[in-house]
Amino acid sequence: MAEPLKNIFSRPLVEGFAQTMQTVWPPFDRTAFASAIFDAGWEQRELKQRMRRIAQCLGTSLPNDYPVALEIVVRATEHLIAQHGEKMTFEYCFLPDFVEVFGQEHPEPSVPALETITRWCSAEFAVRPFLLRYPERMYPQMLAWSRHDSPMVRRLSSEGFRPRLPWGMGVPALKRDPAPVLPVLENLKNDPSETVRRSVANCLNDISKDHPDLALDIARRWHGQHPDTDRVVRHALRGLLKKGRAEALAQFGFDRDVVGIVVENLEAPAAIPLGGELMFSFSVKNTTDNPQQIRLEYGIDYLTGSGKVSPKVFKIKETVLAPGQIEQIQKRQRFTDFTTRKHYAGAHRLRVLVNGREMAGKGFEVSG
Repeated sequence: MAEPLKNIFSRPLVEGFAQTMQTVWPPFDRTAFASAIFDAGWEQRELKQRMRRIAQCLGTSLPNDYPVALEIVVRATEHLIAQHGEKMTFEYCFLPDFVEVFGQEHPEPSVPALETITRWCSAEFAVRPFLLRYPERMYPQMLAWSRHDSPMVRRLSSEGFRPRLPWGMGVPALKRDPAPVLPVLENLKNDPSETVRRSVANCLNDISKDHPDLALDIARRWHGQHPDTDRVVRHALRGLLKKGRAEALAQFGFDRDVVGIVVENLEAPAAIPLGGELMFSFSVKNTTDNPQQIRLEYGIDYLTGSGKVSPKVFKIKETVLAPGQIEQIQKRQRFTDFTTRKHYAGAHRLRVLVNGREMAGKGFEVSG
């Protein structure tokens, strides 16, 4: 069994960071800092609670004057970067969280601090409350960061600006109108850093959920400019592709009304237990005299805790079937719980999709 992610906040990590803090600010009490963190409630805390605990203990271990305390934290971050180079060190996420917890009333020192901290640990979550409270300050800042020398800062400008950042604080204004985000994406769509380009794709995918036509217009403009940008576009339109949106499929040569493709011999069990696997197989055949470009997916209509249906689509492959060609497909889908999905007993349905259209389906029962 995999070790829980929350255990990244280990005693060696905390003690090593405490040593760094004392190096840049000798009055820092390393022993008291560690003792405060690893209190009687530590083992019961989950990932975000542990992150927040470290941030809070850092605040109480530093001077009460926030700008003074922040300057020490920034010096410690700069010391780590000087030693190890720029990195995306998730285990240090308590550093941007320190700014989020203590710095929201102090945007002027906090925003430049996040610019430094994100070069060691991404500040995409910590920047969200500042976007909410100070849009007139932050929107131009996000654009300025998109031109920064550091790829980590450039990534912050797109990732922190996402209208629907997963696990991040919502910014309703950006869902309603993503116009402030678009110049940032234009600046970064051809970025030399793959990490930045991936963030651009994720941001445009967010936009596609509320403004699909806008996302499609942007994708049409970008597509064909460069292989890297083409990959950005494909990843950005993944949500619309999974929904079978005809314009998104056509962008990559898939005809939603494809003819002559048949799905046969769908085999799947009638029932599986919770925690088990759904193993299924089928064949897909091109019955025409011409090659056919297809996007092959399967969908599962999951039952939710409220008794509603939540459909999810999973990509199998994209391929070209020659005239008369038959492709045999075997897949399996686990029904074990994980962070982003909990499974429930009851009636489910398996669907096979070709270019976004259901070609075959079968119901099955998940038993408790």
